[in-house]
Amino acid sequence: MERSERVTTAGIYIKDGRVLVAKRLGGGSISEKWEFPGGKNRWGESVADTLVREYLEELGVDIIVKDVVFTYEFENKGTLYHLKAALIDIPRPDFTLHFHSEALMVGRERLLTLDFAPSDRQIASYLVENNFL
Repeated sequence: MERSERVTTAGIYIKDGRVLVAKRLGGGSISEKWEFPGGKNRWGESVADTLVREYLEELGVDIIVKDVVFTYEFENKGTLYHLKAALIDIPRPDFTLHFHSEALMVGRERLLTLDFAPSDRQIASYLVENNFL
């Protein structure tokens, strides 16, 4: 049986030494886990297209997508995911939470204490190890 593959994205918004993280609402596979907002790529979308759409859907904000700084592959329920995490800017960070119970700007010490979804834990570790924060 051939496994399917998908691209998934995460946006990394860093300002003043802190990074944006959000806690998923209850229900679903990453219920009440912290994450870097983003989501699954739709057919034909670029990483930037996906992130722009997801941030508008999830947080109600427009973003500017910069460079992909981290990639990671993982398998979940028979699907191979290619995670692409990109730095972003949020010109007007006035959030409306649609899929999250909280959104916080956290520094490196707090970042490492949060209960992340497994793939997002990889991003958090990368950011700390590579002095993004």
